[in-house]
Amino acid sequence: MGKYKVDISGIKTNDLVSLSSKEMNELFVKYKSGNETSRESLINGNLRLVLSVLKKFYNKSDNLDDLFQIGCVGLIKAIDNFDLSYNVKFSTYAVPMILGEIKRYIRDNNSIRISRSLKDIAYKVLKFKEDYYLEHGIEPSVDIISTNLDISDFDISNALLAFKDPISMYEAIYSDGGDTIYLYDQIEDKRGSVDFSNRLALENAIDNLEIREKYILDERFIMGKSQMEIARELSISQAQVSRLEKKAIKQLKKVLK
Repeated sequence: MGKYKVDISGIKTNDLVSLSSKEMNELFVKYKSGNETSRESLINGNLRLVLSVLKKFYNKSDNLDDLFQIGCVGLIKAIDNFDLSYNVKFSTYAVPMILGEIKRYIRDNNSIRISRSLKDIAYKVLKFKEDYYLEHGIEPSVDIISTNLDISDFDISNALLAFKDPISMYEAIYSDGGDTIYLYDQIEDKRGSVDFSNRLALENAIDNLEIREKYILDERFIMGKSQMEIARELSISQAQVSRLEKKAIKQLKKVLK
C-alpha cells in the first residue's frame, strides 16, 4: 500500500506497518485462541486500511483526526467479528464496516436537522445494505431493500437523499470535455419571467428522448443517484450509462441553443 503524507492524531502515518496475508492469518488464529496481544498487533497492522478509507473524505472534512479515530472503531469491530472461515480477505470484510462507522458519525453530526421518521428509515436501510453487502458481496437493489423492509421505493430514496451532504450550487454535475453543467444550471430562477417557448421546446425534447435516457436523467439529476447505481438497476455497464447520459444532454442542449 502506498505512503500517506497525512498527520493524524499525532501518528506518523508513513511509519505505519503493514502485515502480510500469512502474518494476518497467524495473528487471527492466536487472537481467537485468547491472545489479546495479537489483537493489538492486528489493529496496529491495519491502520493503513483506515487511512485508505479516509481518502474519500479528504475534501469533505477538516477534522480528519476525528474521522480517523471513528474509522479505528470500525476497524476494531471488524477484527472482533472477523473469522477466517469467511474465506475472504480481511480488507474486503473490514472496509464496509470502517466506512459505515465514519458515515454514521458524519450523519449524526450534520448541522442540518433531519426528521426522526426519516432518520429511522435511513438507519434501517443503511443497516440492511451493510448486512446484505457483507453476506452477498454486492449492494442490494432498491427493490430488494423495499421487499425486505416493507418500505416504499419513494420513502427509501427520500430518506437516503435527506442524509446526503449539502453541496455548493457551483458543484459541477456534468462535463463532456467542453461546457460544464453546474448544479445552479438545474435550478429554476423564479425572479425573472419564464420563456414559455423555451420551456415548451425543452419538454418536447425530453418527450422525444428514449425511455432509458429519460430514466437516467431523472435518476441522475432529480434523485441524485450515481452512474454505478443506475447501471446496477438497469443491468448495464457504467460506461453505457455515461454514454446514454451524454447523448441525452447533448440533445437537450441542441434544443436550447
